[in-house]
Parts: sequence; C-alpha cells; structure tokens
Amino acid sequence: MDQKSVHKYLQDRPATFITQPFAQDVDVYKVQHKMFATLSEGKEGQVNESGEPIWWLNLKCDPDEALVLREQYPSIVPGYHMNKRLWNTIILDGSVPEIEIIRMINTSYDIVVDNLPTAQKEALRKMTQS
Repeated sequence: MDQKSVHKYLQDRPATFITQPFAQDVDVYKVQHKMFATLSEGKEGQVNESGEPIWWLNLKCDPDEALVLREQYPSIVPGYHMNKRLWNTIILDGSVPEIEIIRMINTSYDIVVDNLPTAQKEALRKMTQS
C-alpha cells in the first residue's frame, strides 16, 4: 500500500477526522478525539525505486502482537516518537502485504474504539448504522 491508499483507508474509518498537531507533514487520524494512527514522510531520507519518499505509518497495537510483527517484518519497527510498547511504525516500502496493513489499521482503530467511554461508543455505533 502506498501513502495515498493508506490515507484513503484511514480516512474512511467511521467518524475519523485528521489533525496536524505536530507538523504540517504529519497527519494524525483520530476517532472521538483519540489518536489511532499517524502518517508522515519517513525521517531518514528513504526513497523508493522511483525516487519518491517512503512514508511511515504509526498504529496502535497489542504489546505481544507488536513484538511478533516486528520479528516477522523488518519494515515494522517500534513506534517512532510513540510508546514503543503500544505502537508500531510500518515503513511503507512495499514489503508488508496490503491485507496485513489493512488488518493492522483495523486493529488500531478497534483498540481505540474499545477503550472509549460507553456513551461515545454508543454514539459511534449509531453514526455507523445510519
């Protein structure tokens, strides 16, 4: 998945909105004012075969799963500028299958939604049923 398709998928999660509290080049994706993802240009000058920048995606993760994913994929590393136990950074260099990225995005979103107060979860549920 490239930056554009990841952005579209993140943006399409129910009740998601985007802010840029850190910098203009860092999109922060939130649901009910809780962050579940960030997307930014890689900080190490990485480029793909076409010379375009490689993007980094930060996602929340179960701590045990985070470790397994890091072992399985070299381009999944501890969360850049995040709690390394609870966040992974996925370097979007094409080495992680799209289906796995989608699964990780959904997991991150669900972790945040599952931890919302009951009233906010109910409101979100109503919004998605409409």
